[in-house]
Amino acid sequence: MVSESKGEENVVTPDRKKDSRDSKNGFGQELLASVVVFLVALPLCMGIAIASGAPPALGLLTGIIGGLVVGFLAGQPLQVSGPAAGLTVLVWQLIQDYGLPALGLAVLIAGVFQFAAGVAGVGRWFRAVSPAVVQGMLAGIGALILGSQFHVMVDDSPRGSGLENLLSIPEAVYKAVFPIDGSVHHMAAFVGLVSIATILLWNRLRLKVLPAPLIGVTMGTLVASLFAFPITRVEVPSNLLDSFNWVTIDSLSLLAKPGFWSAAVGLAVIASAETLLCATAVDRMHNGERTKYNKELRAQGIGNVLCGVVGALPMTGVIVRSSANVEAGAKTKWSAILHGIWILVLVVFFSGLLALIPRASLAAILVYTGWKLLGLDGLKRLAAKGRSEIAIWAVTVITIVSTDLLVGVATGFALALARLLFTFARLDVDVVRSENRFDLALRGAATFMSLPKLAEALESIPDNSEVHLSLDHVAYIDHACIEVIEKWHERHPGRVFLETERLKERNNPDFLYGGSRQKAAAGE
Repeated sequence: MVSESKGEENVVTPDRKKDSRDSKNGFGQELLASVVVFLVALPLCMGIAIASGAPPALGLLTGIIGGLVVGFLAGQPLQVSGPAAGLTVLVWQLIQDYGLPALGLAVLIAGVFQFAAGVAGVGRWFRAVSPAVVQGMLAGIGALILGSQFHVMVDDSPRGSGLENLLSIPEAVYKAVFPIDGSVHHMAAFVGLVSIATILLWNRLRLKVLPAPLIGVTMGTLVASLFAFPITRVEVPSNLLDSFNWVTIDSLSLLAKPGFWSAAVGLAVIASAETLLCATAVDRMHNGERTKYNKELRAQGIGNVLCGVVGALPMTGVIVRSSANVEAGAKTKWSAILHGIWILVLVVFFSGLLALIPRASLAAILVYTGWKLLGLDGLKRLAAKGRSEIAIWAVTVITIVSTDLLVGVATGFALALARLLFTFARLDVDVVRSENRFDLALRGAATFMSLPKLAEALESIPDNSEVHLSLDHVAYIDHACIEVIEKWHERHPGRVFLETERLKERNNPDFLYGGSRQKAAAGE
């Protein structure tokens, strides 16, 4: 295992020294930041649980563990952990296939895999994912969340698959509008629209004193209570212990099912990738301590093992809560830890307040979140990198929506890998003739996969010709291509001039520069 003292140790800069001094006297700032994070996390913890097909209390439990445990052990102190929208689809499918009791065992197994990966020092490798695949994954998740929660927002049930949810959105709109008879669908839709409109207005006014999702839920709850709408409310147990979904002996029978293992490993991979990508984004937001990726992965593993034991939702590092933490002025891990305490206090002592919240209002937040995850604004930046990036993004999104998350991500990754292989297999050979002189220019990557094209171009040059071979635009040349050129040079009786000082110095000092070859290259 590579020592973290070299690869991930913090480099002290003047800015970071200043952050350290500020943190010693800034516990009050940490306290204020923790309240902001708590207010952002509260509706998301419950909403993501509902979207996952689980009781809201299981999302709150994950938020508590993410604060109290992972917040203390984290490799990125400003990152906040909790239930994530990115795992909603996987968790929903897991519960549909194996039942709610299976959730805890799957999350526990995922946590063990994460901890083992952190111990093995492979944390950084989870970042080796094409940006097009990552954006496609987020867009696919966003589409699925938007599709399922649109139905919940009108007090209806999601359909059997993500594609069905999206295709039946017009049906949900119709239920929300017609017939105008004051049905629960109309009432829930009205509450949902009030919540979304409040979020949009709050963001437009740039009022950062309180987070927009909290204001949206508050307004939706006030409207539903004021008009006494008989719509579905959040179900929160009066006793937190009653919400535990313990791993049981009976659930161990699932270990004999390959599909269950696939789901558990999928949770581990997606959760790890989302966490470490989030940590990278958090690093860009501040000048403080840099992320220790393997330490963060181990912390996430421990957190998910604990979530698995009590049957809570899986956790990841989450960008919305983490960015709120940084913007609120947090400098240390105490903000993340304290936000977990506030969730615990609310659930234990004020659970009656949570029971007033309409599910339509939480669903509205997730509809808004799903739309943001689509990231359509970022497609222009992706398109600037090439049409292949857009193609990978589109295929990833379509595959996720039409099949499932793991198949979509795997398909996108395979396409990105195929594009990389194509790039390294592509070699353009330009031959320009001027009387008895031939200018031969290679462009791209000269690897064994391009040997036929290279050999054909070399053999097309007549004997006793003057050849100027340019390799200045070759990004890479392997031993197989070097050998083909050298063998051809030995058999070619004409004069050969090699025009590539850059490649000579970088790649193979002896290539066409030694003994008799040096004389031939010089035209002697």
